[in-house]
Amino acid sequence: MTSSPPPGASSAARRTVLAAALATVGTAAASSAPASAVDAAPGRRPRTSSRLIDNRFWTSYTDWRSGTRAGTRAVASRRPGLVIGTPAGRTDYTDPHTGRRATWEYATWTSPEHTSTVPATEVIASWNADTPAGTWITVELRGRYSDGTGTPWYVMGRWAAGDGDIRRTSVDDQKDGRSAVWTDTLAVDDPATGLRLAAYRLRLTLLREPGTRLTPTVWRAGAMASDVPDRFTVPASRPGLARELVVPRYSQNIHIGRYPEYDNGGEAWCSPTSSQMILEYWGRRPTAEDLAWVDPDYTDPQVCHAARHTFDFQYDGCGNWPFNAAYAATYDGMNAVVTRLRSLTELETLIRAGIPVITSQSFLATELTGAGYGTAGHLMTVIGFTDGGDVIANDPASPDNAAVRRVYRRREWENIWLRTKRHNAAGKVVSGTGGVCYLYWPAHPTSAQRRALAAVGVR
Repeated sequence: MTSSPPPGASSAARRTVLAAALATVGTAAASSAPASAVDAAPGRRPRTSSRLIDNRFWTSYTDWRSGTRAGTRAVASRRPGLVIGTPAGRTDYTDPHTGRRATWEYATWTSPEHTSTVPATEVIASWNADTPAGTWITVELRGRYSDGTGTPWYVMGRWAAGDGDIRRTSVDDQKDGRSAVWTDTLAVDDPATGLRLAAYRLRLTLLREPGTRLTPTVWRAGAMASDVPDRFTVPASRPGLARELVVPRYSQNIHIGRYPEYDNGGEAWCSPTSSQMILEYWGRRPTAEDLAWVDPDYTDPQVCHAARHTFDFQYDGCGNWPFNAAYAATYDGMNAVVTRLRSLTELETLIRAGIPVITSQSFLATELTGAGYGTAGHLMTVIGFTDGGDVIANDPASPDNAAVRRVYRRREWENIWLRTKRHNAAGKVVSGTGGVCYLYWPAHPTSAQRRALAAVGVR
């Protein structure tokens, strides 16, 4: 990040606990990474084979009938899901952000153990769920190390679409001396030891107000495991596509000062602004009733809505990766996951099928011609490629909506997105995101879209 970052860059220091920890263990993954978190990470990661990413998502009726259930049941429909059947019991929860203590009925589902095709240094969970008022869910993950021992059950998120019952939240200070959860990412502390996460299980807890027939519905849950390579540069790819998708353009910067309780207003809203662009590309947007809380004098109130409904009250920001995917999936018939891509060629495959991609990257102002800013973590939306192969992006870090469409040099953009190590403005070695992206697509995609998703390992 530049010494005085422009409004378009992600917010400055947020994960102070994470920053201190990273300085100690020398590894990390920070979502929409705040400066203090990323800049504290020396980033030791070993080189691995070219197959670096494994995705496993449970989505089918057969999936939901597998594993271990306590009070949940699978629902067979055009979009199969998991719901509360007969609750397994009651539990008390004190919301750390409001102090409110309440009793909830709960039911659980624990997945079968998934052995990753990639012994991993990082695992990021994603989920798609409907959580009507009076309900919420907890997503947990337990890993098995390559030496046969296991992690604790780590909370990967406590999620509700609204904020009236609980405040959606990540959980800090989860660690076992060999791995830790950094907001939304489970990471091995020191990959140089050779220790990896070989397998994992997910546990979903569905909760509701006692004595009601309410239920959350979970349609998709899973994770992306990756063995993050150690690289400052990536091989250059050859252009393979010239196509531009027509995606709405929204600037986060016009929202600066609006609703500062959600991470300083639009100054740090790159992630929800990008999410809103893609949702509207797929024809989804909030209703007038949804937007009734927004000041009617504000333009693009749906961006304010997205910021509020992706906000992580522990992280104190809108950049929690799975929370953005979960928000996208609250819209009718939408799928959403967090994953990694290995190359611009894979991104071209998705654009060819009509699927735009939200990408996470960090860079100095001198590393991306035409950006006009540097950032320790920023989300933008790739919507196409020029005839010469350059990247066409809707960059929310723009002064107004008309300026959002940008063309970035292919080689520069490719490297800042896919690398996992970089030098910051002080010359210090810090981490990069290594191809992290959000994918949003319809629950019932076309055959071409299905093939494109399968080609990048997502089903």
